[in-house]
Amino acid sequence: MATYRSEKPEDGPAIDALVRQGFGPGRYAKTAYRLREGVGFLSELAFVAELDGKLVATVRYWPIDVGGKSALMLGPLAVRNELRGQGIGIGLMEHSLSAARQRGHRAVLLVGDEPYYGRVGFKAVKPFGRITMPGPVDCSRLLGLSLAEGALESLSGHVGRAHLDDPVAAASAPLAVPTKQ
Repeated sequence: MATYRSEKPEDGPAIDALVRQGFGPGRYAKTAYRLREGVGFLSELAFVAELDGKLVATVRYWPIDVGGKSALMLGPLAVRNELRGQGIGIGLMEHSLSAARQRGHRAVLLVGDEPYYGRVGFKAVKPFGRITMPGPVDCSRLLGLSLAEGALESLSGHVGRAHLDDPVAAASAPLAVPTKQ
């Protein structure tokens, strides 16, 4: 059975390998990655799963702005390929969503498959177009979850970066194409 814990700085290389394995080099061109560019993830919501003392899954959250209101963006969620389908990712999400709720966060968005993420309560954001993202995004894959009653339903408008932590990225905003992998 997997155990969950907060991410530590020394986990960086193992997390990078998991994300690279799960999403490949094309991940940098995706809208969700472009929203993260120049923005630091929320370290208090960065968790990993371990199995037999080895890091096998990771999840992070990023601050976003949706039409002037704060929200979270979940991702990436990555699980070692050979361990997918064993509930590790779902358990890690449940653990991290509980922590987000306890810290007073109200709503979470992600771009993903509703049959998978729906298992923890995510649903397609409707009506389509109520919340828009920069770049090409399949509206049916834009999913949301309320952590506080009615929080998702109160969101509308364009999704953008909540703030820029990296002055170099700030100079290249809005949403520059990443140059490194």
